[in-house]
Amino acid sequence: MHIRIAEDESEVTSVAERVRAPAAGAVVTFLGTVRETSRGRRVVALEYEAYPEMALRVLREIAQEAQRRWDLGDVAIVHRVGRLRPGEASVGIAVAAGHRGPAFEACRFILERIKAGAPIWKREVYDTGEAWVEGSRVEVGRGAARLRPP
Repeated sequence: MHIRIAEDESEVTSVAERVRAPAAGAVVTFLGTVRETSRGRRVVALEYEAYPEMALRVLREIAQEAQRRWDLGDVAIVHRVGRLRPGEASVGIAVAAGHRGPAFEACRFILERIKAGAPIWKREVYDTGEAWVEGSRVEVGRGAARLRPP
């Protein structure tokens, strides 16, 4: 398991290399990137802050829960902190499994759990101001995470 809070984008974009293994028939990755618009406003940057010790613990617990729910190999999660510009990677998740179905489901589950409860905070900086953004609310069931409207 590879769990990190990082400032360097290359750590986020290389998550797949952390989980590849001969026993894994599937490696599913998710790469979250900064959009140039949000809520109808032009985004200049996102600023991520975290409580590192707690964030690492929560990310590890999320990865372990995914491993318990699905028959997974390795899991890697890297979330960036600091100021990120549009187009830059903010979070990388990679899940290895024997088959693609569980790998896709687990990757989605991990992402939604991170957004719902990891102690990582995001401020959107617009060309006209800024705002803190709250994560998605999720309902987690057996199989996959399902989004509920906020």
